[in-house]
Amino acid sequence: MSEAALAATPVEAESRPDARGKPVPRAAAGPALGTRVALGLLLPVGLALGWELAVRSGLAQGRLVPPPSRILDTFTALAETGELWLHLWATLWRVGVGFALGAGAGILFGALSGISEASRRLLDPTLQALRAIPSIAWVPLFILWLGIFEASKVALIAVGVFFPVYLGVAGAIMSVDRKLVEVGRVFRLTRVQQVRRILLPAILPETIIALRSGLGLGFMFVVAAEFMGASEGLGYLLVDGQQMGKPDRILAAIIAFAILGKIADAVLVAATRPLLGWQDVSRGRL
Repeated sequence: MSEAALAATPVEAESRPDARGKPVPRAAAGPALGTRVALGLLLPVGLALGWELAVRSGLAQGRLVPPPSRILDTFTALAETGELWLHLWATLWRVGVGFALGAGAGILFGALSGISEASRRLLDPTLQALRAIPSIAWVPLFILWLGIFEASKVALIAVGVFFPVYLGVAGAIMSVDRKLVEVGRVFRLTRVQQVRRILLPAILPETIIALRSGLGLGFMFVVAAEFMGASEGLGYLLVDGQQMGKPDRILAAIIAFAILGKIADAVLVAATRPLLGWQDVSRGRL
């Protein structure tokens, strides 16, 4: 491996040479976007249509699990009054702020634990013990410290996001191939150059997976957060539907959580895709 090859920024090539040096086009990236979306919707739409037909034909009552048509009517009513958008924005704002704080802290402490043996011995035992505490156990403490308003809710979400990001970043750094680091030393790269050319490309894939896991947990923790005296948010909509005995509102809130979480995950994947453009992976074509 030459120094120029090490210093070059990896990019995804459009073609690769064969044994005789002639370029061979890369395989197609996969189905078109519309085809992928249609395939992903096939299972939930099929289940929804099946349940709708079962209720309409009298095979099921649909009292505790309303048919999709009734849930759609609930969505429409909530959207027309503006209540749906209020709940969506409140939940999205809390998750966004909590994710930013938790992910930032997770990356920082994960980097410290992964790079420094002394930092890992100092921080990791305490953080692993805190990770075992159930999320609901933090609720009374955060209410006591921060009150029942937004600060306590955001803090709870940040705690949920922190631990998967911390573990992912620390594990990714500790799993970097030792031979890559030794190659950097052979070429006399500075510490900053080693981080930029060797460490970052090696840990980015696992770090992004950790961020996606943290984002998913953020949506899980926001439900517990919105049980803490919230007057808006999808978690509040869940509680309101339970107290009023309206399963259609409960299922509408659950479906809204699923859609909002999927959109947030897709945005995160799209935003980080340019960072992984140099990868040449099989993508399941085995």
